[in-house]
Amino acid sequence: MKPLDRNPVSPSWTGRKTACLAVLGTCLSLMPMVAQADPLPMPAMDGPLVSASPIPLAAGPLGNLELTGVVSGLGIWQAHPSLGSESAPWGISNSQVFLQKTHGLVQFYLEAGAYEIPALGTPILSPGSTLSEDYGAVPEAYLKIVPGPQLSILVGKIPTLAGAEYTFTFENLNIQRGLLWNQENAVTRGIQANYHNGPMRVSLSWNDGFYSGRFNWLAGELSFAFPGGSSVAFVGMGNLGSTRYESASTPLDQNNGAIYNFIYTDVSGPWIVQPYLQYTRVPRNAALGIEHGAATRGAALLTGYRLTPEVTFAFRGEYLASTGDPQSGAPNLVYGPGSRAWSITFTPTYQYHDFFARAEFSYVRAINFSSGDAFGRAGAASSQSSILVESGFFF
Repeated sequence: MKPLDRNPVSPSWTGRKTACLAVLGTCLSLMPMVAQADPLPMPAMDGPLVSASPIPLAAGPLGNLELTGVVSGLGIWQAHPSLGSESAPWGISNSQVFLQKTHGLVQFYLEAGAYEIPALGTPILSPGSTLSEDYGAVPEAYLKIVPGPQLSILVGKIPTLAGAEYTFTFENLNIQRGLLWNQENAVTRGIQANYHNGPMRVSLSWNDGFYSGRFNWLAGELSFAFPGGSSVAFVGMGNLGSTRYESASTPLDQNNGAIYNFIYTDVSGPWIVQPYLQYTRVPRNAALGIEHGAATRGAALLTGYRLTPEVTFAFRGEYLASTGDPQSGAPNLVYGPGSRAWSITFTPTYQYHDFFARAEFSYVRAINFSSGDAFGRAGAASSQSSILVESGFFF
């Protein structure tokens, strides 16, 4: 991402997220939950929130469909808000419906509505700005062909395989996305094949990377679920060509690079522990004006502890470092070439049946940053603290 431009792009049930299917099942059996029915495959949710029981719909030749949704509001206070942040950062964070068919040879998933995607250390945008600059009123939608119990093929707007966090606030342990997530894509347009055999799952995708509309990215994931509620996943993806196109959701540098993840997930009693490593690389490409290559190396720890059936505490700690020298003309991947950053985030969550309320406290510190590329309206502040409150309900 560009340091002051948000790149709202994150993970999906179809990749690491497929890897987490076995872990999620164990998690649901070990951790007391408040929902009344088994969760649907989408939207993918790592907890602590659990979606409502689906509304069944008889759709004639389409078969039996299932409808769910979420409505929530969000209030944000920030020290040193970044240039481009909304002057009144509060309002609707989600107003979405999810329609899907989960049985038969031909299935589908459709997500529609308004959403806000707050991320650490980036400008806070309104849902209207997010809709126009990111993925539109239908952020995810795909056709799913299931020729057998071990194989599925997805075509359309698909969640990325990268990273350990999903895109939308209600899907994750924390309200805001993290520093590592800011280096990843979130939604891709393309085709993806998923194969699983016992504890092993493999996904392969041909897509448009950072939502560029140019289909030259190859992505893959290999994951393995262990007995007892843990799994590992290896993710690799990158641009096999060169893409000149650039937009708010398509950063030129990252869209011409590569992303690699190692993700470990463990569920034990009331605990969820998920450390992961990330490496990204942007090679030299003189034709696109990238005169010197650069890379990022990051590590994160995501944890969740369910204190009671209604109350969960989540913590995220991250460290991200980039290479490059401002004098060399290297790409700015964090807060200036060669900059580093770390963050901590604490999120208590309460859910009673379909109602939920969350608070969040976060702190981001930039190190060796370039003036104008960090926090505050002038980009000269070295740190940013945030307090968020989100509340709503599932249906």
